[in-house]
Amino acid sequence: MTTGHIYGWVRDHRVHHKFTDTDADPYNARKGFFFSHIGWVLVHKHPDVISKGASIDLSDLKQDCLVVFQRKWYQYLMLFCCFIIPTLIPWWVWSENLWCAWHLNMTRCVINLHTILSINSAAHMWGVKPYDKSISPTENAVVSFISCGEGWHNYHHVFPWDYKAAELGNYKLNIATAFIDFFAYLGLAYDLKTASVKIVKKLCSLKQRNKLK
Repeated sequence: MTTGHIYGWVRDHRVHHKFTDTDADPYNARKGFFFSHIGWVLVHKHPDVISKGASIDLSDLKQDCLVVFQRKWYQYLMLFCCFIIPTLIPWWVWSENLWCAWHLNMTRCVINLHTILSINSAAHMWGVKPYDKSISPTENAVVSFISCGEGWHNYHHVFPWDYKAAELGNYKLNIATAFIDFFAYLGLAYDLKTASVKIVKKLCSLKQRNKLK
């Protein structure tokens, strides 16, 4: 099973990037769509995921007070923020039927969950690979649209340090970038890293030359 707190997600995501498409990859797309989409959540982790995961540096997370707080109180925060509060607000604020509010909230949870999970499944199986054809991640516009910009996965795996997770900061298909840029403008997001146009062009030209050989 995976953990839903920030610490657990970042740990799994770092392992996923370092060991993509291997048994050490928590959402290994080589095991099929169902496994990479949601099957990995329903089974025990492969031993390689655990052993390789132990080698990942997480010291930065352990020093972040918000991450530590959220990890410690995750079960209670998840219960209140995901289920109780979103159900009670419509009931209190505009007198929504409590039964309807609960089911609408559960529908929201299911849609959000599958939207996020599609990044590890659909965006590893269908789409184009302009940056690295040797890996499974793809550029999938549909996934990017429904996930607010996280579908440009081939680029993301080649340049994992780029906060935009895409070559272009196109806000139409990358709302996540607009969100980060807004908080950077307010001074709440900083030290943002991105791959320069020069680096991207250099990689593409190398790929082209290798293709011609």
